[in-house]
Amino acid sequence: MTLDNIDMQLLALIQSDDSISNDTLAQQVGLSKTPCWRRIQKLENAGYIKRRVALLDADKLELGVSVFVQVKTNQHEVDWATNFSQIVAEFPEVVEFYRMAGEYDYLLRVVVKDIPAYDRFYKRLISATALTDVTSNFAMEQIKYTTELPLSI
Repeated sequence: MTLDNIDMQLLALIQSDDSISNDTLAQQVGLSKTPCWRRIQKLENAGYIKRRVALLDADKLELGVSVFVQVKTNQHEVDWATNFSQIVAEFPEVVEFYRMAGEYDYLLRVVVKDIPAYDRFYKRLISATALTDVTSNFAMEQIKYTTELPLSI
């Protein structure tokens, strides 16, 4: 599927606010309602729209501590990496998880209520698998956060 300017505009609009009505979307991109809806469906079916979610306020939910956890391992076999990925996926506190190039092998973003909650997470993590080094960095202030991708329109 090749994206045109209207597709890109639609993606930009819905990633900014998914609750925007089809009528409003259609007006903003210069389409009638049915063709606009069809384009959104094509974008979803083609996988450009992964899913639609509500963004929650972590502070109001008392989950305001973000910890960036860097992990080193001396295990670099596919089976170990697959197992480690499955283990980490089971931790609800882990909201982002990356395999990295560079000094550390993995980066996790962990969201918890407070330092004792992170300590409990940490102990469960190191009990679940063998790791060479785990370094935790606590975010002091969130300066920018967005889920919007930088689309060029």
